[in-house]
Amino acid sequence: MTEIFYDNDADLSLIQGKKVAIVGYGSQGHAHAQNLRDSGVEVSIALKAGSKSTQKASDDGFSVLTVADAAEWADVIMILAPDQHQRSIYAESIKDKLTSGKTLAFAHGFNIRFGYIDAPEGVDVILVAPKAPGHTVRREFVAGRGIPDIIAVERDATGHAWDLALSYAKAIGGTRAGVIKTTFTEETETDLFGEQAVLCGGTSQLVQYGFEVLTEAGYQPEIAYFEVLHELKLIVDLMWEGGIAKQRWSVSDTAEYGDYVSGPRVLDASVKERMQAVLADIQSGAFAKRFIDDQDAGAPEFKALRLKGEQHPIEETGRKLRALFSWKQQDADYVDGSAAR
Repeated sequence: MTEIFYDNDADLSLIQGKKVAIVGYGSQGHAHAQNLRDSGVEVSIALKAGSKSTQKASDDGFSVLTVADAAEWADVIMILAPDQHQRSIYAESIKDKLTSGKTLAFAHGFNIRFGYIDAPEGVDVILVAPKAPGHTVRREFVAGRGIPDIIAVERDATGHAWDLALSYAKAIGGTRAGVIKTTFTEETETDLFGEQAVLCGGTSQLVQYGFEVLTEAGYQPEIAYFEVLHELKLIVDLMWEGGIAKQRWSVSDTAEYGDYVSGPRVLDASVKERMQAVLADIQSGAFAKRFIDDQDAGAPEFKALRLKGEQHPIEETGRKLRALFSWKQQDADYVDGSAAR
């Protein structure tokens, strides 16, 4: 049975009694740090020498330490650097500073689940993962609301890891919305699957194929862009607000009927079978190995795939059209590498 926790279930004083080092000051890092500070927690930012985030963290009023100094100083070390960099940061600057009773924390379980980081005995290992980008986590906290979090404990050396994870979640606003108990394995595998099969990989590929089908049939690329990409946000917003049922209730009868009869023609049962194969690669560690091996080699496959995607005709069409929108967010808002986890 799913366990969900709220404000009254968490003791904020537990995390208030700890010194917290936030490793990284990108999207999640700045949100965790600022929310924790506003909740009365002593926070320092841990960054590599020469990091471009140092000035920003300093300007925001934080003490900035090297990762090694922060790990030695802190009771709780929350690692919010990108997945592919966490193990080297850990090995070089954190591992030797983890004395018994400290807590090693993550917002994504990748490196623990696939064995790239193995904390020493006597150290608690917890996960607190807000289910939104960092700027949203911060915005909702400031507004007096919160983003749902999921929490997990991989090792409870002190006997208090679950309580501390819940306290941390309260300090960043998670218990205002609700915190769900999970495991490192469940969080990691479902997160990777959702990204690859539906949210990022599945949606991106579907949009590109839709654009190609329309333009190859002779329709204007601008019209195709509106129909397969621009309006997607409207549909997803309706799903987010009230599920697939609300989306179907909100659109025209023609669109709803087309949903029922044509959706399964495009995404038939074979798609589900291929999704199961994607999940199997995640569960076995094959995807993690492919990703890390490529990153270790300088990311040639990653960079080639990124370049290929950027050169798709839908991107140029989109840039031209978005320049006409008086109400849009700027493209630059979405291309800052620090927006990564």
